Order: sequence, then structure tokens, then C-alpha cells
Amino acid sequence: MEVEVKLRLPDSAAHRKVLSLLSPFHTKTHHQRNSFYDGAAGELSSRRAVLRLRFYENCQPSKCFICLKAKAVIVDGVSRVEEDEEEVDFEVGLQCLEDATKLVDVDSRVARRAHEEFGVKAGFVGLGGFRNVRNVYEWNGVKLEVDETVYDFGTCYEIECESSEPEKVKGMIEEFLKENEIEYSYSQVSKFATFRSGKLPQ
Repeated sequence: MEVEVKLRLPDSAAHRKVLSLLSPFHTKTHHQRNSFYDGAAGELSSRRAVLRLRFYENCQPSKCFICLKAKAVIVDGVSRVEEDEEEVDFEVGLQCLEDATKLVDVDSRVARRAHEEFGVKAGFVGLGGFRNVRNVYEWNGVKLEVDETVYDFGTCYEIECESSEPEKVKGMIEEFLKENEIEYSYSQVSKFATFRSGKLPQ
């Protein structure tokens, strides 16, 4: 179970201010491309699950991870989701990006779970995806991730932090934002849910 704090920033100005304030704690920047898949007969979505390929395009060597996510719930800015992830060959990932039917041939424990546990029998279909720029910070003993997520219909900004003590960490981040007069709100939906809705959260 992955547990994350998710706080939404209202606009690019707030995002830039957060990046500036956190700059002394910056460790890396990821340029991610995310592509999502369902079973051809909707086997994953019918059970509140989705398969994701995530490409890290600015690292050497480039990397790709396959991830099965299920039963996501977000309450008061804290997300809980069942997640299983592993790395796959980058070139194999690119082939699947071009042709979703090739996912059935990927040598992957995660892909096999989709077949065996979720009953994906007739292959996979691509749902599309989005890009994300993730700045990572080591701040006050936690790892903060500040995201700029670019959809076809607009851009969202968000602070995330995975933690076994989400309420404590949420309080730390909220205090930081309030002290610096940065507006924010609790994220209500996941990035994938925003993508599927075709509109930015209000």
C-alpha cells in the first residue's frame, strides 16, 4: 500500500515560488512520460485498477517502469493505493508505447499479475497519457516531490510526499506553505483520474 500526501497548488506562480523556496534542498529533476492501459474487455477498470508505463527520459541510461495500481482513495489530501512496480527494458517499453498489444509478451511479474489476478485475457488497450516534470527535494527529513503535470487540456501543480506518517507530514508541508503565504488545497483526485476526466480539477 502506497500512502502519499498530495497538496494541489493553484497556478504556475505558486509552483515557481515553491521551487524557489525549496531550491537549497533540490536533489534531482525527473522528466516523466506516463502511459496507461486497460484490459481489452475493461478487466482492470472494472476492478478500479490500471496498468501504467512510466518512462524517465532525462536519465542515463533511460529507464522504464511498469506499475499496476488498484483501489485508489484520496481523503483530505492523503492518497492510499495498492501499487506493484518493477523496471522493464526501456526499448521494450517503447515498443509497448507504440503498440499496446505487445504488453502481453513483456517478461514482467507485474504484467503477469494483470493476467492472472485481474483476468486480462485478450490483451491490453492504450488509454493515452501525459507528461510530468518532477522536482525532488530532501527537506526536513522527508522527500518532497513537486510536480508540473501537462495534460492536453491544461497543466496541474502538486506537492507529493510518500510517508508512513501522512498526517504529520501533511502538517509540516501545510505550515511551510502558510508561513510563505502560498495558497494550496487538498488534492481530491489522482493524476490518472484527472486525465480520464478530460478537465482540470476545480
